[in-house]
Amino acid sequence: MTIRRLMIPAAMILALGAAACTQAEQQQAETEAQAAGNEIEAGARDLGERIEYGATVAGNQIEAGAMKAARAVEEGAAEAAQNLEERQARSVAEGQPGAVDPATGQRVQ
Repeated sequence: MTIRRLMIPAAMILALGAAACTQAEQQQAETEAQAAGNEIEAGARDLGERIEYGATVAGNQIEAGAMKAARAVEEGAAEAAQNLEERQARSVAEGQPGAVDPATGQRVQ
C-alpha cells in the first residue's frame, strides 16, 4: 500500500473530524485519525524495508557479477601467461636471441 493511498483516507477522516459537532463524534474522528496515522506509519515502514531489501539484493547481484568478471579476467590472464611462458621456453630451447627462460629469467644472447 503506498503512502499516497494512505494519506487520502487520513485527510478525509481529519476533515470529517473537524466538522463533527458532538464531543463523541470528535473523539471518534480523533480515534480514526490516529488509526489512519498508525496505518500510514506502518505502510511507510514496510515500504522502507522493501526498498532496503531490494537495494541489498541489487548490491549483492552486482557484486557477484563483478566477482565472476574478475575471475574470468584472472583465468584469462593465467592462460595467456602460460601460453607466453611455453613460447618463450621453446624460443630458449631453439636458442633464439632475445628469448627469456621462464624458469630462470635469463635472456638468451
